Formats: sequence, structure tokens, C-alpha cells
Amino acid sequence: MANVSIIPVSSRREQREFIDLPWQLYRGDPNWVPPLRLEQKGLVGFRRHPFYQTGKVKTFLAQRDGETVGRVAAIVNQVHNDWYKDKLGFFGFFESVDDPDVAVPLLEQAGDWLRSQGMTGVRGPTNPSINYEWGLLIDGFDTPPMFMMTYNRTYYPRLIEAAGFEKVHDMYAYYGHVSMLGSMSEKHRMIDEGIRERFGVKLRPMDRKNFRAEVEMFLNIYNKALSATWGFVPLTEAEMSTLAGQLKHMIVPDLTLVAEVEGKPIGVIFGLLDYNGRIREMDGRLFPFRFLKLLTRRKEIKRMRVVSANVLPEYQNWGVGITLARGLIEPTLRHGIEEAEFSWVLESNDLSRKTIEKAGGKKYKTYRIYEKSLD
Repeated sequence: MANVSIIPVSSRREQREFIDLPWQLYRGDPNWVPPLRLEQKGLVGFRRHPFYQTGKVKTFLAQRDGETVGRVAAIVNQVHNDWYKDKLGFFGFFESVDDPDVAVPLLEQAGDWLRSQGMTGVRGPTNPSINYEWGLLIDGFDTPPMFMMTYNRTYYPRLIEAAGFEKVHDMYAYYGHVSMLGSMSEKHRMIDEGIRERFGVKLRPMDRKNFRAEVEMFLNIYNKALSATWGFVPLTEAEMSTLAGQLKHMIVPDLTLVAEVEGKPIGVIFGLLDYNGRIREMDGRLFPFRFLKLLTRRKEIKRMRVVSANVLPEYQNWGVGITLARGLIEPTLRHGIEEAEFSWVLESNDLSRKTIEKAGGKKYKTYRIYEKSLD
């Protein structure tokens, strides 16, 4: 067998090979959903993206007999390192054939580059940070991923562990079906009513007419609510603005609720339709006219992902999360949603896990973050 060579991506042709590799590796896999090509180019640094206003990236290909058989990106997330006062690097966009002779030197090359940048450890996979795609699927391969969730071959954990990486944290995805709503306990209903009455909590849908102000509000709550959670990195205003622009026409206002007290936003719950079925049909290409197919007849989409439910720290003991979750039931039914995923939830987030499980949610996918010292 010919030797494997690891090369840095430098030409347009190598960039295309980097982007196109998953279409080769997942050919015939009914559960794989292709990424949106244009968005992927930005996330990996091949075109302008706000993450790289502060971050750095170096991409590599693994080649054997002239064929590309693996890829990886080595990432310096300066916002993370400023926040935690450390020197942790990251790897992401990892793909490989089932061969440690390909994957191990590929990941080692990423580590070598991060070491040259002064990093003392490497964590991943992350594409390119916790605020985008995060984690390696380690169980739950029998169903396709929800929108903006990762998917990979079953052998990837073995390859990453062969390169010396060890688990540092897991996240879970919970499944819910409309038929489970009957299990929402009377206790939760009474808690919800008590919260609304005692604290004057009111819910409203997102106001699309004041979209910019709503984005700023969400950014403020998101960054404050999650600041103490494991792995958190604040979203910059530029990143939130770009994300909002990408998702603006995908958002269904009734599926994004804001909790207010005396007109002050104190919490949000954010639901997104699962567009993955349509993205698969479009093979990851939005242009020139396929974006119209993505966004029309949205009532036909029967799956939804609840991306986040965040409450300002000073109000988290009020139980506002229960009110937000229950408030989402009526618009979900009105839209005709039959299945929902709550993802992702950190294994260390006992409160969220127990709340979802008590409401009938079933843990059905696990995603893992790995880490390795570079000393």
C-alpha cells in the first residue's frame, strides 16, 4: 500500500477536494445529510466569515495514490482562549476512510500546527466552534440528524481514540413525539400557571418586524445565560448577525418564544424546522433557484429541533424554562409538527436533562467531545 501523505490545503483545487470529500465517503448512506456547500466554505475559512476575524484555521488533506482519503482543520479560537485564559486548540471538519494509517497522521499534523501556534492541548471535533456544529456522534446512527446537527460514520470514534484522544464531555439529543404530550404532568401545568401568576411572566412570539433588535436581545440572553456552562464561548455580535441573516427566512416566529416580566425579556426558547430532508434533495446546493424549494410549503415539514432554551441567570430559579417549554406546545401543534428533538444537552446539565426526561423526552443520540494534550 502506498504511503499516506498529509498536505496543507493551498490551491482552489485542494479546497474543492476538501469540501467534496464527504460526498465520496457517505455515498449510499441513507442517513447522511450533505452540508450546504456555500455555508461550509465560510465555516472552514475558504471564504469570509466573522469567526475568522479573531480565529485562525489551517486545513489539511490526506492523500494516497493521488486520491484524497481524509481531511481535517486545525483551529485557534482566540475568543475561547481569551475567555478561559488558556491555550487550547481545536480540530474540526474531520473526515476519513476507515484506516488509522490515514486518520492518525492527519490528526497529528493538525496537532503539530496547533503546537506551532502556542497551543498546549487540542479539543474537538468542532466546526469551527461550540456555537456552530459541535461533537462526534457515538450512538444513534440509525436515524438522520436534525438540522445543524452532526453525523459521521460509526468508525470515527475508534479512529480519533487511536490518535490518543480521550473523552472530555458528552452531549445528548432527546426525542419527542406528539403522542407523548399526554405525559406532560399535571404538576408541570400547575408549576407553569404558578410561575405566570406569581412572577408575572408573559410569553410572546419573536417580532420579525424588529428583527435586528430581537437578534441583539437573543445575543444578550444567550451570552449571559450560558456563561457558566462547560465549554461556553460567547458569540460575537458579528457572528450573531451572520447567523441571523442565514436563518432569518427559515425562522417560524411562533416557534421562537420570548419570556418577559414587565416588558423585559428574561428568557427565550428557539425552535427550528428540520430542513434536512429538503437539503438532502438539493444535494447541499441552494443556488440558483433551489433556496425557493427550501423555504416554500413549510407546513409540510413535520419535524422540529428545539435549539436552545435560555434564561437570564437571576431568573433561572423561577422555573421559567418550564413556562417556555409549555408555551411552545400550542404553536407546535398548530404548525402540525409530529416529531421534535431537544439538542444538544450537556451531560453535566442535570436540570435541563431531568426537566426533559420528566416531560417524556427520550435520550436517543449521544455526541462526544474529545481532548488531547500537546505537551
